[in-house]
Amino acid sequence: MPRKDQQAKGDCYLRGLMLDGRRTSIQPMAERLPDGSEQNLQQFVNQSPWGPVPVQRRIVERIVPLISPDAWAIDDVSVPKDGRMSVGVARQYCGALGKRANCQVAVSVHAVSDTASCPLQWRLFLPEEWVQDTERRRVTHVPEQVGHREKWRLALDAMDELAGWGFTPPVVVADAGYGTSTPFRLALEERHLSYVLALTGKEVAHPETAEPHRPAYGGLGPPTLPRCRTRSQSMAHLAAQAPVSHFTEVTWREGGRGPMTSRFAVLRVRPAGKQALRAAQEAGGGHYPWDGTLPLRTLLLEWPADQPASTGYWISNLPAATPVEDLVRWAKMRRRIEHDYRELKHGLGLDHFEGRSWPGRHHHVTLVTAAHAFLTEHRLAPKAHTPDSPSTRSSTPSKAS
Repeated sequence: MPRKDQQAKGDCYLRGLMLDGRRTSIQPMAERLPDGSEQNLQQFVNQSPWGPVPVQRRIVERIVPLISPDAWAIDDVSVPKDGRMSVGVARQYCGALGKRANCQVAVSVHAVSDTASCPLQWRLFLPEEWVQDTERRRVTHVPEQVGHREKWRLALDAMDELAGWGFTPPVVVADAGYGTSTPFRLALEERHLSYVLALTGKEVAHPETAEPHRPAYGGLGPPTLPRCRTRSQSMAHLAAQAPVSHFTEVTWREGGRGPMTSRFAVLRVRPAGKQALRAAQEAGGGHYPWDGTLPLRTLLLEWPADQPASTGYWISNLPAATPVEDLVRWAKMRRRIEHDYRELKHGLGLDHFEGRSWPGRHHHVTLVTAAHAFLTEHRLAPKAHTPDSPSTRSSTPSKAS
C-alpha cells in the first residue's frame, strides 16, 4: 500500500480478522482491537482509494513459491445476502444454502498442493439484471467497464491476469460446473494449459476407435462434412462398457478414517457435440481441410466397489501415458479448497462484510486473502520466527518498549 496510514490501517484490519471473535465485521473488530477505530476501518475499507490489485499481486508472489502448487483449483463461493443493494446480489443458486436464494457469488482460483492451498484471485459474478440497472450500479460504484460474464469466463480472466504476472498453473482442476463447458475446455487448450475437469456423465463422446466417414459428393451444393457413422454416446454409457478388469484400486490420500481408496479406470474418448465438432473443424481448416477426426481426450472413471456403476467422471487433455495414480490425485485435489472456504468464511469473516459497494467488497476480500496467506505461511513454516521476517514482525509496540 502506498501510504503509511493505509499500511497501519491494513495491519489493524488484518489483526481484527485473525483475532478470536464470533464476527469479523468492522464494529466488533474495532471493539476487540486496542488500536481499533470503527470510523477509521470503515473509511479504510469502503472509501480509501488504495488499489487491491498490487496487494493481490504481492500475495501471489509471496505464497505461490511457498506452496509449490501441484494444480490450480477453480470454484465459486456464494454468500447469502438480504436486500437488493449489495453489489452483485441477486436471486440465484446459492451453494451455501443448496438452493436458489438472494446471494452474491464469486469465482476463485486457488493454488493447491497435497499439504496447503490458498486463493490467488477472485472475480465477483455480476448477474445479467445488474447490466442495465444504472441506479444500483451507481450506488454500489460498479465500474462502467464491468458487465455480465459467465463464471467460466471469469475464471479465464483471473488466470490471464495471473499469467500476466508470470504465473501459470501446472494443471487446472475444477468441478463439473466448469468441466461441462466445452468453450472453457477449448479456451484452456488454446492457452496450452493442462486440465483434469469433472463431468456429470451425461456429456457425449465417441469411443477411441471411431473413424469419420465422408459421404460421396453428388455434385449439388457444398460437400457433406465427414462424420462418424455411429451416434455419440454419453460418458456414463461408455463407462458401463468398460470391463471390470480395466479398473484398478488407487489410494490418493489418508483420510480421518483411514486411506481414501476406490477403483479407477482410464478410457480414451473423442468428445462430441456441436461445439466440439465446430472447434475440431476450425482447428483442421486452412490449408489442411478437416477430415472429420475428433481429438482424443482421457476419461477418468471412478467405480467404488460397493456401487453398481461408475460414480465419478473426469476429462483431461494430459498425455495418454499419464499414470492413473496421478490423474486420480489431481481429480481429488479440488476438494482441498473446501478447507480454504471453511477458514475464509468461519475463521476470517469472508461472508461477514456488511458493506455494499464494489470497492469495499474487493478491499475486504483482498485483506481476507492476505490473512489466509499469512496463516498458510505459518502452517508451512511454524518455526520460522525470526526478528527479520516480515511475516512475523509485530506491528504493535511490545510491552518492553
